[in-house]
Amino acid sequence: MDADFQLGRPARGARIVVAMSGGVDSSVVAALAARTGAEVIGVTLQLYDQGVAVERAKSCCAGRDIHDARAVAERIGIAHHVFDYESRFRTSVIDRFADDYARGRTPVPCISCNQGVKFTDLLRFARDLGADCLATGHYVRRVATTDGPQLHRAADPARDQSYFLFATTREQLEFLRFPLGHLPKDRVRDIAREIRLPVAAKPDSQDICFVPDGDYARVVEKVRPDAVRPGEIVDRAGKVLGRHRGLIHFTVGQRRGLEIGGQPEPLYVLRLEPESQRVVVGPKRALAVRAARLSGVNWLGEDQREGLAAKVRSLARPAPARFDGERLLFESPEYGVAPGQAAVLYEGTRVLGGGWIEETVAAELETA
Repeated sequence: MDADFQLGRPARGARIVVAMSGGVDSSVVAALAARTGAEVIGVTLQLYDQGVAVERAKSCCAGRDIHDARAVAERIGIAHHVFDYESRFRTSVIDRFADDYARGRTPVPCISCNQGVKFTDLLRFARDLGADCLATGHYVRRVATTDGPQLHRAADPARDQSYFLFATTREQLEFLRFPLGHLPKDRVRDIAREIRLPVAAKPDSQDICFVPDGDYARVVEKVRPDAVRPGEIVDRAGKVLGRHRGLIHFTVGQRRGLEIGGQPEPLYVLRLEPESQRVVVGPKRALAVRAARLSGVNWLGEDQREGLAAKVRSLARPAPARFDGERLLFESPEYGVAPGQAAVLYEGTRVLGGGWIEETVAAELETA
């Protein structure tokens, strides 16, 4: 199977840079690029010390992944380079992640990584090489139109990664290519087996790359040890129900780990108050949100206000909403909305843009 990289000129004589993480997806992209006849250069970012990261079998960009990316490049006969971005990744992604958690927010580090290390630094490198495009293994679709390229959700909804790419700029989208966006994951695996890639059976990464065991609090405690301070767990009226070991152990919507008994109904984390180190809890109905104020809004499409659908979590279904220029207003109450998350705006399958959630308005308080 061949992929259309939309190079705008004959492939022979063109140059494609492929971001290779060492996983099956980016490896297949590199193989498809090589089939076009263009000169292909694979680039892998080292985001950790290899001696330590090699033990993190499920994390991306670790020592094993660098080895796998190099093996794939040798198998398909393309050049391969590894660049040390450990310091850059720590300051722009890991430190930001820890700081957000310490402030009681719910960060999405994969978006920060795409905004900075991948779609800024790596894209700049590809341009410096004189490449015609930078191709990645993301499951999204780039649709060319007479008004410029559009970003759309992947054909396979179970694999769609458009939520993580809302901050992509129009200029970046002109240069980026996503050859897997129209394929189901099973077909990508089949291609890898057909061309005998050494990573064909490699498991997918399931976690944030620098939190392979899912223990976010441990990472925050290591990066920001002074952020771990005990405090009170209170109800909405301020009544003390218990104590906690630190805000970093909680996120909005969480039920487990509160260790509060004797209540008439289950309690959930409603909000975190870093100034007082308080965890405010309440019934599930109090989690319903009618509106959210956004910052850092990025538009890939037109500045549209009506007829939108919004996703506030990567696995959530888009919910009908409208945008008044600052606030996102949901047609029906939405759950699981928290400061620090991204709200991504869609029109059908097209990604119009999105922004960062700064604060929310509870449905029971919203009268307009």
